[in-house]
Amino acid sequence: MDFTFQDLSGTFSVADIAIAMSLSFVLSAMIGWIYRATHRNVSYSQSYVQTLVILGMLISLIMLVVGSNIARAFALVGALSVVRFRNAIKETRDVGFIFLVMGVGMAVGTRFYLLAIVAAVAISLIIVIMHRFNWFQLNTRRQVVKVQVPSDDDYTLVIQDVLIQHTDEFELVSMESIRGGALLELMYTVKIKKGHEPADVITALRARNHGQPVTVLTGYDQTDL
Repeated sequence: MDFTFQDLSGTFSVADIAIAMSLSFVLSAMIGWIYRATHRNVSYSQSYVQTLVILGMLISLIMLVVGSNIARAFALVGALSVVRFRNAIKETRDVGFIFLVMGVGMAVGTRFYLLAIVAAVAISLIIVIMHRFNWFQLNTRRQVVKVQVPSDDDYTLVIQDVLIQHTDEFELVSMESIRGGALLELMYTVKIKKGHEPADVITALRARNHGQPVTVLTGYDQTDL
């Protein structure tokens, strides 16, 4: 029996379909595991990783359907333009993984199997190396300090004295009246000195602002008292 399908997009067999679906699943799942292993922040989503795998297989299927038929490709673009995605991407890195599985799915769907395998493995290896050796890390410890002070007196110089003791540099970025004008919230960007911790800054500031709230925001966590 002849298990081939002939249509406007060309000829492909059951074996082509099985290979495309299986290979796109394996490569997309591998990329998903790489994403999971190299993810740093708290915004990890299992649903997102599962979507990566589905997307890789879906793109592979779409490329099989479209083939080299230009009219069908334009029809597909028009159909997909109706879809609206309302979930915002939390990290720019996530966008890179979406394009990676799409590229792999396109290569598999157009039956460039070796290209898909080599590209997926090579790019995944680069991602692991960048994660392992922490490439492009900015060693500057820069935080945001928010301190609330009574508005009945000028505490700016007092706050700056504390920041001079605990930071290498600082800059006032905003000043806002809160609680009906009873308090003034000052926001600084600072570079904390080596050997000093955010808790030290908080303790020193609370000793000067009559126990009002002080917040230190860092790149990965938040210290608030």
